[in-house]
Amino acid sequence: MTETLFLSGSEVDGLATPAEFVDAVRDAYRQRGEGAPAEPRAKLNNAQPPGFFTAYAAVLPDTGAMGGYMYSAGFGAEDAWFMTPLFDAESGEPIALLDGASMNPYKTGATGAVGADALARQDASSVAIIGSGPQAKGQLRALSTVRDIETVWVYSPTKAHREGFVGKMDRRLDASVAAVASAAAAVEGADIIVTATNASDPVFDGETLDPGTHVTAMGQYSPEKRELDDATIEQAKYVPDLRERASQDAGSFLHAQEAGVIDEADIHAELGDVVAGNAPGRESAEEITVFDSGGTGIETVAGAYLLYEKAVEEDLGTTIDVAPASEALTGD
Repeated sequence: MTETLFLSGSEVDGLATPAEFVDAVRDAYRQRGEGAPAEPRAKLNNAQPPGFFTAYAAVLPDTGAMGGYMYSAGFGAEDAWFMTPLFDAESGEPIALLDGASMNPYKTGATGAVGADALARQDASSVAIIGSGPQAKGQLRALSTVRDIETVWVYSPTKAHREGFVGKMDRRLDASVAAVASAAAAVEGADIIVTATNASDPVFDGETLDPGTHVTAMGQYSPEKRELDDATIEQAKYVPDLRERASQDAGSFLHAQEAGVIDEADIHAELGDVVAGNAPGRESAEEITVFDSGGTGIETVAGAYLLYEKAVEEDLGTTIDVAPASEALTGD
C-alpha cells in the first residue's frame, strides 16, 4: 500500500499567496519550454442531462510531480466538481488527491500573470477587466504581483456584479478600481486587457486597441465561442498556453483562421517557449500582444504541488491507502 494524502478544499483554501502561485506556475511553464510533456484538455459533452466531463494533464520533472484536473460541470446537479490527482514524477506513486475547486482562480490567475509578465510592457499600469466572477478576481490579484497597477476599469453586463467586484478589489489592492458602463469604456487607453467571461461573441472591438496593448483572454476554450475578434488576433503577436490547443479549442484563433486573416504560422510561440527563453516575448513598445489561456495541466500540477507541500508542512489532510497494481491487479 502507498499512503496518499487527501486534501479538502477548506484545508488548501488560503494556503498559498497569489505571488507564490505565480512563481510556481512560471517555473512550470519554464519546464514546459524545456520539454516537459503536457496535452490539451479532452472534453466529453453530454446532451441529457446537459453537461461536460473534462481532463488534462502534465508532467513537471523538476517539480517532481505529475497529474492534472478531472472535473465535471452541469449535468443534473448543475454544478461543478474539480478533482486533482498528484503523482510522484520519479516513482510514479500517487502522493495526493486535492479537492481542486478553491485553487482554480489562483492557478489560472497565475497563468495569466505569467503571460502578461512575458508580453506586457514593463511600464504597464492601467488594466481593463471584462468579467466580474471568481476568475476575474484571480486574474487581477495575480496580475498585481507582476506589474505596478495604478488603475483598473471593470465591466460586466450586470451592474450589481461589477460594482460588487469593485467593492472587494478596491479594498484588497493598492490600485484604484472602478466600474464602467461598457466594455469600450473599460478598454479605452488600457495597457493590459483581461477577458474572463463566458461570452460566445467578442467582448470588445479590436480596431480600438492602442499600440502596445497586451490582452490576456482566458474565459473560453470552445471552438464555437470567442472573446476576441478577428481584428485583435490579426494584429497581435499571438501566444497560446499550448500550441496544439490553438487549433483544437481556441475559438478566437480558429475564427480568425476561418476568416482568412491568419494561419497557423501566425502562432508566435507557446508560453513555455517564451518563459524558457526559446522565443522572444515583447520586442517593442508598440506591438500588440495576446496570451490565449484555455487551461492546462501545467499550472494545475504546479499549483496543486505548491499546496501539497504547504499542507505537509502544516500537517493537514487525511491519509488514504492506495494499492499498487502489483498487489491489486490479481484477477482473482
